[in-house]
Amino acid sequence: MSKDFENFKMTLRRIEKKWQEKWRKQGVFDAKPEPNKRKYFITVPYPYASGPLHIGHGRTYTTGDVIARYKRMKGYNVLFPMAFHITGTPIEGISARIRAGDEESIKRNRYYISLYEDDPETVDRILKSFENPRNVANYFSSVISSDFDALGFSITWKRRFTTGDPEYNAFITWQFKRLYELGHITTGTYPILYCLKEENAVGEDDILGGDEIKPEVMEYVGIKFKLNDNLYLVAATLRPETIFGVTNIWINPEGQYTLARVNGERWIISKDSIIKIERQGYKVEVVEEFSGWKLIGKYTDVPGSDRKVPILPGPFVDTDEATGVVYSVPAHAPYDYAALVDIKRNPGEYGVKKEIVEMLEPIPIIRIEGYDIYPAKDACEKYGVKSQLEKDKLEKATEQVYKDEYYSGVLTVGPFKDWRVSDVKPKVVEWLEGMGRAVKIYEVSALKKPVVCRCGGKVIVAVLENQWF
Repeated sequence: MSKDFENFKMTLRRIEKKWQEKWRKQGVFDAKPEPNKRKYFITVPYPYASGPLHIGHGRTYTTGDVIARYKRMKGYNVLFPMAFHITGTPIEGISARIRAGDEESIKRNRYYISLYEDDPETVDRILKSFENPRNVANYFSSVISSDFDALGFSITWKRRFTTGDPEYNAFITWQFKRLYELGHITTGTYPILYCLKEENAVGEDDILGGDEIKPEVMEYVGIKFKLNDNLYLVAATLRPETIFGVTNIWINPEGQYTLARVNGERWIISKDSIIKIERQGYKVEVVEEFSGWKLIGKYTDVPGSDRKVPILPGPFVDTDEATGVVYSVPAHAPYDYAALVDIKRNPGEYGVKKEIVEMLEPIPIIRIEGYDIYPAKDACEKYGVKSQLEKDKLEKATEQVYKDEYYSGVLTVGPFKDWRVSDVKPKVVEWLEGMGRAVKIYEVSALKKPVVCRCGGKVIVAVLENQWF
């Protein structure tokens, strides 16, 4: 790069700083009241003060500044204030992880600070101060303000505020109350994403990688399979309409399960699920804990029928998903079909007696064009599934079958024969609830699990009162 060009750059920087300083001293952008001038108010979503700006911020706020300057040139008295989002758990999470000695968080924030500070001792001092979340917010809002000035934005800094200011909080409270009065929002009891560590509701921004993994609340139907009087094995499903094709129950033999009194009944569910249903409004008392192996070989009924089905080992069952109990419909669920084929091929390998599984066959209950009598079998063959361990292939097969059955499947058995799959789910749930055999169970759905709050706490679904929607 030539010396002349370097000199030219330095000249431009001197001119830039000269006029930025002059604007500041003269309060050019302070937007003083002028009754005879047309008013124009512009704001851009304010930045979250948890780190330095990135290139996307530059584009976003430049767009706002261009509009503000254009309107001034057209004779408007322009008010362009700026604020800083400092509330919520992301900043709390930064402080919590630094206090806990989280190496990744410490490294990341040391780098952020070093973008602005040259002295290593100053960097360490500021990093140490980040153990207090208020200091995180104050530091990054300060350096972001300087960056905005360096970019030449025509911001009205006299109107600067943060989301932690009492006046701002009072405004938000008034806003919610007013919207409620107008009937635009409501309050009630709802299932909400919830951090067990902080014991509060969380949103996408409060969750590590939330914008990437897209966490959501998913509603399962917990179906109660009776082992004996007032003792139920509670299996969670997203497809209660398949209850008519159950051949067996899957339990993770190495998982930990509990016998618990739940709302006056005795339930068997996974140990991992206890804390979840407690937070979902169920009254729970744990009576006994035991290995999944204790259940293998036992039999349960099938709601709405006189059939009995065996409990079989399913190593693929995730005890931290819903209740940790899964019912098997091998005619219509590729995972179930592959697992049943595996266990029938070599029952001894799974610790099961041959006579328990040799008579088990898929039960077809849904008719669908383009498939034979067992859609799950067709899909497994199409995607080359040879074992229940081939997760990627099974995911593709499952997605295909579930989509096709939902959009064009028709039930062929039971009290809802000839109903379309896309219409029948609420009717089946109502039918099961009428027998006292169905309950709601909520779980976190995400593209990647586990789902963790920025503070490091586990995120579950809790049912909370007095929530605004």
